Amino acid sequence: MIYSGKLQKYFAGISLSVILVGDLVLTQKTAPVLAKTINTSIGEAVTFSCNDSEATIAAKKGPKVVNGTARIYIGYQQLSNNKNPVTIRFNNGIKAWCRNDYETTNDDGTGYGLYWNGSDVLYGIYSSTGTQAGNDFRRFASGRWLSSYGNGGGPKAAVIARLNPANGQVNYATFLSGKKPDNGQTNSLLVQSLSWNGANLTVKAMSWWNPRGTNRNSMNCSGSSPYQYTAAFTGDLRTMTSVSASTCR
Repeated sequence: MIYSGKLQKYFAGISLSVILVGDLVLTQKTAPVLAKTINTSIGEAVTFSCNDSEATIAAKKGPKVVNGTARIYIGYQQLSNNKNPVTIRFNNGIKAWCRNDYETTNDDGTGYGLYWNGSDVLYGIYSSTGTQAGNDFRRFASGRWLSSYGNGGGPKAAVIARLNPANGQVNYATFLSGKKPDNGQTNSLLVQSLSWNGANLTVKAMSWWNPRGTNRNSMNCSGSSPYQYTAAFTGDLRTMTSVSASTCR
């Protein structure tokens, strides 16, 4: 007979819960805790700086992606007269890198979305309200699908940037926006989700006024905006391979 209080067994990597049935003690195996993974996160942009701790940034509950003990956060840094996007990575709670130099003009830029496969594929989603003098995402978007904000200013366009997870450097980027068919001016586009299949990045978004087709021109749409919009890009962001939008062609 085995009595409770006299049984203690330890197994590496396995926890044991004890169940008392009459005079018998039974052991029940439970699965080990697995490392947490969050591949994609898109939400409201939050403000933080490169000097903030991970605890401070995490408390803002902004977009973040997670692979084990590595976490990457995105948001914006509030300056005296405008916003600049900021992206930061922590490993085991220790800052590995922080980048607040992607866009340093008077454009009110923010970061509000991430996709990370946990390895070498990392994309950030940023907003842009127009073209201002100085360094912005145009220097990374040359030769990509859409190389600038375009005409006008004020509406929030999106910027999709491929980042190096090891140091946060932007490898390349493309702008993505709506386009008014009457005057060609840029209009708002909000990215809602990202997915990656190993070769192509699929972007789902809401576009105000007319979304752009693969040829970068306004699609022909009926009904009122915003339009639900899905576009697929090659991983290097040079080509939009397919597009669809509700009531648009």
